[in-house]
Amino acid sequence: MGATAASALGYTPPDGGWGWVVVFGAFISIGFSYAFPKALTIFFKEIRQHFGISYSQIAWVSSIMLAVMYAGGPISSVLVNRFGSRPVVITGGIMCGVSMVAASFSSTITHLYICVGIVGGLGLSFNLQPSLTIIGKYFQARRPIANGLAMAGSPVFLCTLAPLNQFLFDRYGWRGGFFILGAMLLNCCVAGSLMRPLGDVEDQASDRTPQSKKSCVNCISCCSNLSLFRHRGFIIYLIGNMLMFFGFFSPMIFLAPYAKYRGVDEYSAASLLSALALVDMIARPGTGLLANTRWVRPRVQYLFSFAITYNGVCHLLCPLVSGYWGLVAYAVCYGLVYGMVCALLFECLMDLVGPRMFSSAVGLVTILECCPVLLGPPIAGALVDVFGDYSYMFYMCGAVMLTAGLFLFIMNYFNYRRLDQAKRVQEKSVELEDRRGQCEVQQSDRVVEEHDQNQEEDNRASQAKTEPEDSLV
Repeated sequence: MGATAASALGYTPPDGGWGWVVVFGAFISIGFSYAFPKALTIFFKEIRQHFGISYSQIAWVSSIMLAVMYAGGPISSVLVNRFGSRPVVITGGIMCGVSMVAASFSSTITHLYICVGIVGGLGLSFNLQPSLTIIGKYFQARRPIANGLAMAGSPVFLCTLAPLNQFLFDRYGWRGGFFILGAMLLNCCVAGSLMRPLGDVEDQASDRTPQSKKSCVNCISCCSNLSLFRHRGFIIYLIGNMLMFFGFFSPMIFLAPYAKYRGVDEYSAASLLSALALVDMIARPGTGLLANTRWVRPRVQYLFSFAITYNGVCHLLCPLVSGYWGLVAYAVCYGLVYGMVCALLFECLMDLVGPRMFSSAVGLVTILECCPVLLGPPIAGALVDVFGDYSYMFYMCGAVMLTAGLFLFIMNYFNYRRLDQAKRVQEKSVELEDRRGQCEVQQSDRVVEEHDQNQEEDNRASQAKTEPEDSLV
């Protein structure tokens, strides 16, 4: 495995050392990127009442933020390929901080869409993609574990931010809370400073590219490698994920409002997100350890498919639970499978395309997934507005997730079969080449032996002719 990584990357990943500090920086950066749009839902009820808007309209805040975070993947990839991960993450942290401070002065919901959704979402994109990319540079054999630990930042931050946001709202209101959160997001700059380039490899790339004569078109082409659309495994992954993301974030965004709708008080509603996050933070590194075993890693796509399917089942059962403790049970089950999906999300992509193509693959995946990420929560909110009940939203999300999981399982089954067949054909061709080579060697040996025998017979014949002449003499 190490030799394969060395040949693919041109160097041997250290699988440790400063890489663990990089994982910590990615833990902070990824934590803010994924947890922040969900933790903001604590403010949604009050913001909705303040501006007099519908559930669908308020859902656009997190939806736009998540969609821009995904859509900004190619831009982030170009910047990472050109300047390295560290300056991109630092820039993203500054953008996130400024966006929330500006949002605290918003006078309309449109201002929130622009500040929080567009500017903040792009800043989160600059935090997320470079963090994922640099882990692939530092780790190969321990990559699933490193990814699992880094992705655990999301539940840890969600567990912390959910009750913190409720406290900030009670103490300072949503405007004061946004202002303080903007200052907190500047910690992403600290996380970026920890992402030291990997020795001379990334240093040379960072030094070389500013003077490079490549055009912007070539940079984008390098980032968004369209040859990936001829990769069967990548296409399966992309279709399954695009379907999944229609129902992936909505239950998380509407969990706290749903609990309040069911009569749960504000802090108990926020505690549901904390309970979900506590289970999630255990599930992510645990899934990373499981995915790194020799039994699971060769077929890791099956584990990913199972996690998505189980996720859908949880959402379908959610409307059947009653009371606060029923919602806690749902949050625990949801946290488990949500953590599994998030821990495997990018590990499975890297397993398919390899570390060299990963940056381009992430850029393509994120920009194509931004459409379902953008539309999913508002569609879910529209269902709540139309029916006046959250049950249909959970049914929709559960059905979508279940369909995506079954699709991935079936298609990965056929993909693995095709890969196994190709491997057997390659092994047979290698075996035939070896046999052909052995036959050629054996034939060559026989030709040499026959030539030696003929030569020896000729020598004997010549000796037989000379012996009578000698006797006559």
